[in-house]
Amino acid sequence: MTTTYDCSTDGQRAEALEHAQRAISEKKCVVLPTDTVYGIAADAFSPQAVTMLLVSKGRSRTMPPPVLIPRINALDGLATDISAEARKLAEAFWPGGLTLIFHAQPSLDWDLGETKGTVALRMPADEIAQELLTLTGPLAVSSANRTGHAPAQTAAAAREQLADSVEVYLEGGFRPAEGADAVPSTIVDATGPRLRVVRNGAVSLDQLREHVPGVLGLGEIPMAEEDPAEPDTGAEPADAENPGNDAANGDSAGADATAPAREQQP
Repeated sequence: MTTTYDCSTDGQRAEALEHAQRAISEKKCVVLPTDTVYGIAADAFSPQAVTMLLVSKGRSRTMPPPVLIPRINALDGLATDISAEARKLAEAFWPGGLTLIFHAQPSLDWDLGETKGTVALRMPADEIAQELLTLTGPLAVSSANRTGHAPAQTAAAAREQLADSVEVYLEGGFRPAEGADAVPSTIVDATGPRLRVVRNGAVSLDQLREHVPGVLGLGEIPMAEEDPAEPDTGAEPADAENPGNDAANGDSAGADATAPAREQQP
């Protein structure tokens, strides 16, 4: 039975989190507030639960959801080949509106879709989300809306779109503040030799470059260093590939084959 809880008061909050934790353990979906928009969440380590999440949204496996984590030290357990620069961004902007794409730990038993061996991770700056993540561990989370519709800024708006496909709705008021535009997280691909933005969002490029000056902006191509020992063949370097779709439509493609398309996400 689908239930909505008002988590803005302590009266329902404890009961709401307990029910949401139970729903996650039963491979069902919940809707929760984040610091950007509302998200639909499921157990990241359950292929059945992730499939339910994607079906609820009307999405295919080609748009894998990111994973929200409760603590920055969970990063090393879920990702590998973490560069010092990527770690700097995580330390600077987590919790907050930054999603980082890494190579996934190969030993993990999960199936988030067609990820090509990567995982998108974020630590949200939202008290309710953090409390639930502390109880459940990492959650696969996508924006709480049907494909093609605007991301929900309240649990009530999410329920209008997702209805009974979600077991528990955690209402925490407007995310972001009422009247503010819904801005998703910025996505940075950290799987290649250079960090690069693959979707603009809550954290600006200037903010990123305050900590890592070499971050490439959306669509930016690095200057190729010519090797005098090699003749010029006229071929474009791999880094010149199209970085992805228009960020305004909520989709983001990675800069190379290791960073698959990512759907709108909180």
